Amino acid sequence: MKNLKNFSELNLLMFTRSMGLGGTENVVLQLCEILKPHVNKIVVCSCGGVNTEKLADMGIAHYEIPDIENKSIKTILKVAKALKKIVKKEHIDIIHTHHRMAAFYVRLLKLYKKRIFISTAHNTFTDKKLLTKYSYKRSNVIACGETVRQNLVGYYGLNENKVVTIHNAVKAFDGNASDDLTLKSYKDSGYTLVGNIGRLSEQKGMEYFINAIPNVLESCPDTKFIIVGSGEKEAELKELSHELKIENSLVFAGYRPDIQNVMRQLDFTVLSSLWEGLPLTPIEAFSVKKTIIATAVDGTVEVVKDGVNGLLIPPKNPEAIAEGIIALCKNPDLRERLEKAAFETYQSEFSFDVYSERVLKFYKQLCSS
Repeated sequence: MKNLKNFSELNLLMFTRSMGLGGTENVVLQLCEILKPHVNKIVVCSCGGVNTEKLADMGIAHYEIPDIENKSIKTILKVAKALKKIVKKEHIDIIHTHHRMAAFYVRLLKLYKKRIFISTAHNTFTDKKLLTKYSYKRSNVIACGETVRQNLVGYYGLNENKVVTIHNAVKAFDGNASDDLTLKSYKDSGYTLVGNIGRLSEQKGMEYFINAIPNVLESCPDTKFIIVGSGEKEAELKELSHELKIENSLVFAGYRPDIQNVMRQLDFTVLSSLWEGLPLTPIEAFSVKKTIIATAVDGTVEVVKDGVNGLLIPPKNPEAIAEGIIALCKNPDLRERLEKAAFETYQSEFSFDVYSERVLKFYKQLCSS
């Protein structure tokens, strides 16, 4: 193996479940961008997804393997065989995993021996205690937030000296502004635009947001609501909006790749999640100088400070969501103050430059120790 002190000579494997659309996949792409100029080469293995095209554009090889969530004996054997082959063929010096099962394979195959083993934990959990502890025990773990770190150390019993917190980040808006014509028409007509951005799944609590809309419209009739995202609960949520007779006030905008571009056209955003690791939605909002109303769950409270850069509310509470929306609709001075602090929070703690600096420092310390 190469001298680990020669960081620029090392070969890095990013091992994740998929390269589809999502926060974890975005972090993998960010890490590839940050580390590519500093190491000899990076390769990625996953079960595939649309973001493999971005890897190709970056000149990073991708190996497709079976879905590591599938725990059948046949799949485990296939993944193990493929992973060992990739590590040997590419002369891998560092393995960075982004899923508990990815870390499990590294531990099971003892690939951490004579290599640097890093894992990023992207969420809090309370299940699979033995599996999680086994998977991460030999790893240097990056927790995406302090809440995630406390979960790993306190609940799963990992060595606190082997778990560090490096907050997620988003890139600054590139300025490629392209007005959505529907949103523009609403703004031109004097409406306040309130967004909720995320996968249409149980985690994001979209039904509580939708149930808040009738109460808001009673006090602030000149309000339009925009849900950006797709997912398994889409039909159910659309049916709920029909039952509440709010179809004329609520737009289901579907998946959008230009989240910051959409956010800059909104007046503010709601994050109605039931749980989070460290959510990107508030950071994306802050990056375009917008504030947010967010449920006070898990790592969200590490980003959103109540009454400082946004408003925090309890989860599963349509009344609290409505109260927050009404407060921001009726108090532009409050909104302006929160927006200013939100952008300052982004610059000081969650910018891509800050994240890059912390990641490189972490990697170089491991390689020189």
